[in-house]
Amino acid sequence: MSWSPCPDPIPGDRATTDAIETLIVPRAVDLGEMEVRRALPSKKRQMVGPFIFFDQMGPAEFLTDEGIDVRPHPHINLATLTYLFEGQIHHRDSLGTDLAIEPGAVNWMKAGRGIVHSERTAPERRATGQRLFGIQTWMALPEDEEETDPAFMHHGKTDLPVVDADGLKVRLIAGSAFGATSPLKTASDTLYGDVTLAPGARAPIAANTEERALYTIHGQIEVAGDTFKPGELLVLRPGDEITVTALADGTGDHARFMLFGGAPMDGPRYIWWNFVSSRPERIEQAKEEWARGRFETVPGDEEDFIPLPKGKSKVMRAEGGVHYP
Repeated sequence: MSWSPCPDPIPGDRATTDAIETLIVPRAVDLGEMEVRRALPSKKRQMVGPFIFFDQMGPAEFLTDEGIDVRPHPHINLATLTYLFEGQIHHRDSLGTDLAIEPGAVNWMKAGRGIVHSERTAPERRATGQRLFGIQTWMALPEDEEETDPAFMHHGKTDLPVVDADGLKVRLIAGSAFGATSPLKTASDTLYGDVTLAPGARAPIAANTEERALYTIHGQIEVAGDTFKPGELLVLRPGDEITVTALADGTGDHARFMLFGGAPMDGPRYIWWNFVSSRPERIEQAKEEWARGRFETVPGDEEDFIPLPKGKSKVMRAEGGVHYP
């Protein structure tokens, strides 16, 4: 999905537990079609493992003849991963990929030296309307993978391992955890899981992944005596094993959160619009290439595109965060 800047919220005064290194309240932006809540990058934290971009899409209710229309746009030196809880998105890219992403499945797109894609609501879904809710993430690539050929991988819902025991249910999207391993081949050490807990159930979070975070989706969870509600990003302190408990709210609803992280990236990253790279000059090059029409087009979606944002903003990196155009 195309990236657009939105302001950080005013930091609050809430104290966190010793187990939580950083608490991030996502900033919201109304894209017209739906609201997006952006947790990464933020002024408090640029990346968690390879994750440099973390967006909650929706939940949004689309009526008949409505949907999303993210026109063709470029990416470089990163991988995108789309994961839905509800609804469907039709993905096309310059490799010729043409398929739908549905709840519980994974679309992993490695941009490498450059790729173009679009994300739209399919005509049959527009005809009936739909509810759309999901997470879109970008992962920075290691320096030796940044300029490799673009690639795309799809894993259906039944391809991903599910751990289900004692009120804990985990669909493992990437990496290894809870005794299971995902078939998704990522460019670096990556952990990503969709975790659901019945009221009172617990999820032990091992410390064998160096950088870890939780993003709360539904219900309330308790960590080391503190309570967290939906829509919060908790960066866990390295080396600490923690336990997440789902709090009963009287309705019997389950709690749900995303567990993600991985090994630290091999150096800082720069970000501008839809471009991520270890080298600011590479982003400047990509800007010129897109403006001059030098990227590949998307078969079946050649007539439309998102133009390069106007302005003279320079690509910059700030310690502990990033500057946006």
